[in-house]
Amino acid sequence: MFEKLSAVESRYEQIGIELTRPETASDNALFTKLMKEHGELTPIVEKYREYKSLENDIKEAEEILSSGENDSDLKALAEEQLKESKGLIDKVAEELKLLLLPRDPNDNKNVIVEIRGGAGGEEAALFAAALFRMYSMYAEAKHYKIDVTNENETELGGYKEVSFMIEGAGAYSRFKYESGVHRVQRVPDTEAQGRIHTSTVTVAVLPEADEVEFSLNPADLKIDTFRSSGAGGQHINKTSSAIRVTHIPTGTVVECQDERSQFKNREKALKVLRARLYDAEKAKADAAIANDRKSQVGTGDRSERIRTYNYPQGRVTDHRIGLTLYKLDSVLNGDLDEIIDALTTYYRTEALKEQDNGN
Repeated sequence: MFEKLSAVESRYEQIGIELTRPETASDNALFTKLMKEHGELTPIVEKYREYKSLENDIKEAEEILSSGENDSDLKALAEEQLKESKGLIDKVAEELKLLLLPRDPNDNKNVIVEIRGGAGGEEAALFAAALFRMYSMYAEAKHYKIDVTNENETELGGYKEVSFMIEGAGAYSRFKYESGVHRVQRVPDTEAQGRIHTSTVTVAVLPEADEVEFSLNPADLKIDTFRSSGAGGQHINKTSSAIRVTHIPTGTVVECQDERSQFKNREKALKVLRARLYDAEKAKADAAIANDRKSQVGTGDRSERIRTYNYPQGRVTDHRIGLTLYKLDSVLNGDLDEIIDALTTYYRTEALKEQDNGN
């Protein structure tokens, strides 16, 4: 590991030198590429230098304690430094191992999130709207941009389906563990007997794929236009600006009617289509990913869930890691960092175990 870290530090220093050269500054593509690499290596190098500093502190303290030095104050300081540095170095070493894990190449990408009501009818649609609000507030707190691509509203203000893009550095890394079935337990406003109902909503999180990564053959596309529609006759355009794109080889259909411009709707629809097909190809290439995604998203049945939102108890439970928080209101208002950080730590730790076991 330390040979690799030494090589990483050398590369980091080399990039620093290259970035100061006039010929690099005049080449925008090269400068951007080097800045990105420099940014990715920075946390690793900083942690490695922290480790080396602790090693040096331990060495200095041990030399003082073994030198026969009679200065009691100096020896006391050395003993304190030795104890403190030894207490930190193992923790820093573990943090370095995590930083050296292979990065998910999609982590820095924008994402497309698709929320659909599952079991529960109108109650599921209303909770889909609650999840959309939750993700919107979280994205806003992270200074990400949200762009709705399609929405299918119900009479009571819920969503049968809503899809939207979240744009910002690291968006996929923060949202990727949200894919799956979300279960809600609460008393609906329409429930006269006060009985708790259980409903489900499915969430799919797709990394945006650019044209270089996944190109669409125009001959494979069937593009139809139609008039936008909304719940109760709202948002109806007089012109046929809504777009439906069908990918003929796979039968994948994407609709976009959020914009009044046909061109903009077409552009958004193609982005969503590209992301769906890219995700499907990625899943095919890796059977493990395919099985994982299937287990996460499932069919929307009540028995399949990654997280439960229990309103009567004010509780949120993530079943994958056994995390329960009694702060439902806060979570639904976009306070997701504690859950997302715990999931990230869990999956990175599991990856580290697999790496240590040679799997």
